[in-house]
Amino acid sequence: MTERRSRRMLRGLALVVAALLLPACAGLPTSGDVTVGLVLGESPQDVDFLPVASGPIQGSGPQDIVEGFLEAGITTSDNWATAREFLAPPLQRAWRPASGVSIDAGTDTRVVSSSVADDAVEDAEVAEVQVRLDLVATVDESGAYSEAPGPSPTMFVLKRVDDGEWRITEAPDGIVIDASRFANVFEGYPLQYFDSEWSRLVPDVRWFPRRQSATTTVTQALIDGSPSPWLDPAVQTAFPADVQLAQDAVLITDQVAEVALTRPAVGLDQLTLSRMRTQLQATLKAAGVSVSQVRFAVDGRTLDAGVVDLVEPPVDAGTLVLQDGVFGRIVGDEITVVPAISEGIVTIDQPIVSIDVAADDSQAAEQLADNHVYLVSEGSRDELDARPGLIEPSLDPFGYTWTVPVGEPGAVQARGSDLAEHAVANAWPNASSISDLRVSADGARVAAVITVGQQRWVVVAAVVRDPAGIPVELGDVKQITQLTAPAIGLSWLGTERLGVLLDPQSPQVLTQMVGGPGTAEAAPEGAVSIAGSGTVGGIRVVSVSGQLFAHAGSTWREIATGITVLATRAGE
Repeated sequence: MTERRSRRMLRGLALVVAALLLPACAGLPTSGDVTVGLVLGESPQDVDFLPVASGPIQGSGPQDIVEGFLEAGITTSDNWATAREFLAPPLQRAWRPASGVSIDAGTDTRVVSSSVADDAVEDAEVAEVQVRLDLVATVDESGAYSEAPGPSPTMFVLKRVDDGEWRITEAPDGIVIDASRFANVFEGYPLQYFDSEWSRLVPDVRWFPRRQSATTTVTQALIDGSPSPWLDPAVQTAFPADVQLAQDAVLITDQVAEVALTRPAVGLDQLTLSRMRTQLQATLKAAGVSVSQVRFAVDGRTLDAGVVDLVEPPVDAGTLVLQDGVFGRIVGDEITVVPAISEGIVTIDQPIVSIDVAADDSQAAEQLADNHVYLVSEGSRDELDARPGLIEPSLDPFGYTWTVPVGEPGAVQARGSDLAEHAVANAWPNASSISDLRVSADGARVAAVITVGQQRWVVVAAVVRDPAGIPVELGDVKQITQLTAPAIGLSWLGTERLGVLLDPQSPQVLTQMVGGPGTAEAAPEGAVSIAGSGTVGGIRVVSVSGQLFAHAGSTWREIATGITVLATRAGE
């Protein structure tokens, strides 16, 4: 068995202007292109250029054929036609590249070994080649991304075909892409699902190849698919199981998406049709597709579908701080008090550790230096939880304050304005400790930083509520990313990303997609707390010396000093 590090086949790699690839996509709809924008935490990618691999080179040995096949995973056109050239004819027909993606640390980390030595290749007829991948993450057939670090051996069998060239006869379904190029080849699209009350939309990010029609791709995924298993207990789709797309393409005419459905859609009531349209329009908008309307039809006849009202996300009201004994929004050098809660927050003689303000400013969860948690509203302050070792509380959009002790991650409790205690079942069952917890703005998800064994993880879970909106249970834990340093703060950055403040010794901010990769960058020196925002760019950080920083491009800009507490807002 011979072994070597993977030799990246640069001779077969070229960067080609995307326009040159359009003839290969002539059968796809050309309207409704994705509008790609960059935000904090995303890597800048020139989406006008796509990496294109070459086919097999005459006379290549088994290891070169396997390496070329893996490299060809970056070229998705014509259903990975280039990669199929490395396969023997029977496998060309049977291989299923869209069944999943293995994302590894890089081509230079792949260790390739062959059962046939280099000097014996000329006389051999059969070879086995093993590739040991340094796996980072996977994407399943539905497009769901999961972090999965660790070694992963992959076996290939090759034989000589009729023309004497080596071709792969046995290979696993799916493709392999290195992490540095994954975002060049695949795009994340947030499918939208309703919460349990049909009042809010909840994103579920899926990854599909770039340069496919975004309109058709996300419409198929939404109508013919289902929510991710971890999210499923908290969400629902408006599309009945027997209603599917009747055609393989969704065309856009004058910004109207024409969606042909199967015949069971004819019998649907107006409310269901309106929810379907609302859900699909929101999904297309989130995918960057320029549509003003979705129009459903069955056998050419248009279905009358309106839209339903949703709870509007709160308007970004600015940064909330405690400064010089005054609590409110900081604008320039001035603090504007929040009428219902500012006075109640500051009229106490104990130091304040954290403040989480409701989206409508009607109340706030306040934690004091003794770790006790209070609910502050106009004219009242009530103790909610006095258990020892409580972490910072989190308000949800239904008015419930979540609390949990650091050493008892399963002992999550939620209390509303009536102060009644509600235990939240199935909370972080394998965790030994918890340092941070934040409920999302839609109330259907909760994120946390927990310790499992000796590992620190950022995790999420679905929030199951009873008909009154009381949180009663969490769904299964979804691991988002493993941390290599202690977390000192957690926040939501919009609906699809988390911000994690890491490592008090050398602070960093990790911007982590829920269902996608993340990026880390240096935080201001001495950073001790973080506040999220409705957008990724609205992140705020405060230092141990009371300096307040905002993110400005690739740098941090000081915007205030003398900050005692950087407050958070429910859902951020």
